[in-house]
Amino acid sequence: MSLELFEQLATDAERGEEGLRFEFLGGKLGVQPMPDSVHAAMVSWLVRQCMQQKPHWDLMTGLGLKVETYREGRAVPDGALVPEDHFLGGPGVAWAEPDGVLMTVEVTSYDRDTNQRDRIDKPRAYAEAGIPVFLLIGCDSGDVTVHSKPVDGRYRDRHTVAFGEKVALPEPVGMHVDTQRLVDLGQSGRG
Repeated sequence: MSLELFEQLATDAERGEEGLRFEFLGGKLGVQPMPDSVHAAMVSWLVRQCMQQKPHWDLMTGLGLKVETYREGRAVPDGALVPEDHFLGGPGVAWAEPDGVLMTVEVTSYDRDTNQRDRIDKPRAYAEAGIPVFLLIGCDSGDVTVHSKPVDGRYRDRHTVAFGEKVALPEPVGMHVDTQRLVDLGQSGRG
């Protein structure tokens, strides 16, 4: 499938089916389901953490990014941390350049594709795009993994903590986050 055809399909799907997100990673079309309430609550929790610690940064949600080598992939992360107003003033394009994105965030789902998409394809795509930090919140595994130092299409450093522990988000993010709230949110998703 060509990139142009993918972008047209993604635009049409977004207009016609609310909540349906198309992605194009590794030359393959992917469709993400609409996030459930636990997924949305975890993203909201992280938005609040970022607002409290870095009030001049935005954790953008629903923003499509050009990723992978030569920007040939398209991903819609659950969050993209950028300096305030970073994407304003440019042309109104559906897929933004990843330049200036400090961190991308994904929250795993309970669908059959989450392992491949969130643990393999997306870390590779974000590292290839040079995004300094990738944060993976594992609803299904009860942990948080921080990927950092992208080199040659992969993150050189990876650190995982269980829900309830504190996690350090390295520079350029430079934050410490207490994940205790994720314990409660994770348990409500199993209920």
